[in-house]
Amino acid sequence: MSTLLKKLEAINIRFMEIGEQIVDPEIISDMKRYVKLNKEYKDLEEIVKTYKKYKSVIDNIASSKELLKTEKDRDFIEMAKAEIEELNDEKEKLEEEIKLMLIPKDEEDSKNSIVEIRAGTGGDEASIFVGDLFRMYSKYIEKKGWKMEILSMSEGTSGGYKEVSFSVEGDDVYGILKFESGVHRVQRVPQTETQGRVHTSAVTVAVLPEAEEVDIEIRKDDIKRDTYRSGGAGGQNVNKVETAVRLTHIPTGIVIERQVARSQLKNYEMAMTALRTKLYEAEVIKREQARAAERKSQVSTGDRSAKIRTYNYSQGRVTDHRIGLTLYNLDAIIAGDIDEIIQALKLAENAEKLQAGIE
Repeated sequence: MSTLLKKLEAINIRFMEIGEQIVDPEIISDMKRYVKLNKEYKDLEEIVKTYKKYKSVIDNIASSKELLKTEKDRDFIEMAKAEIEELNDEKEKLEEEIKLMLIPKDEEDSKNSIVEIRAGTGGDEASIFVGDLFRMYSKYIEKKGWKMEILSMSEGTSGGYKEVSFSVEGDDVYGILKFESGVHRVQRVPQTETQGRVHTSAVTVAVLPEAEEVDIEIRKDDIKRDTYRSGGAGGQNVNKVETAVRLTHIPTGIVIERQVARSQLKNYEMAMTALRTKLYEAEVIKREQARAAERKSQVSTGDRSAKIRTYNYSQGRVTDHRIGLTLYNLDAIIAGDIDEIIQALKLAENAEKLQAGIE
């Protein structure tokens, strides 16, 4: 039996085991364990379907070869040989599919995300570019049919935003958006520039896998909770009721503020999700850095300060420095057409994993 078939049979046995466990009342009553097993079951379902198709093809090849040993009819022999050839082509195709399916997915890939975009060097121009990237991601999220919710935003002095944070909910959100984490550099002539000189500004994007309660447990005693009135532009109070919430995680000193919702409860829930995500992020970065060092990865290093992409307006060019990809369709990319870049990065990541011997 081939090594690939042995791997697939072991996966099938595990799939059947989980199928029995997730209907066990004892496991259903343990929510943390049930959620974990249910996710594993869904992750294995597709590969088990492909395994059954692959096994059927192998069995058909074997039975056709057995028939050829005793068959005397020439026409039948030719038909059997043609069928074996077809089945072998299908077998090779399925093996390629299975190899990709067997690449271990990062456990965070299926999670929702929190995206934070912050102005870096470049003053007002950096803030304006935060606005450009925010619109780019908004349009991309809309095209994907995902759901987006603004968590916080701070407007720039000449347009755009100093910082904007939003959550994204949908299928495999983190696995797709994670490649956007890092420093995005823009090269263009600012509107305020009278002599036509090109300026370089930088914006930092952080994409975090949204942590659920089953991922991170936070003790109530470790949180200091404050409420205050939601403020508008220029510090004016726009709400006479204290709906804004500030949470301080005492052991780490992390402070989260939320004030975009109209109710204190909603702002508290948003702040708790953000706090869990911030605590979870440290673990994720540690794992990303360990994997990147092991694979000498250029695609996903866990380094949020690495320069990953340049948007050059005068040349209409976008360059992703991790894989040396240059595209001359900047307008379309800024309008949310970033799938080509993300697919190229995903392909590079899979190639790295395969090269590292994960097959």
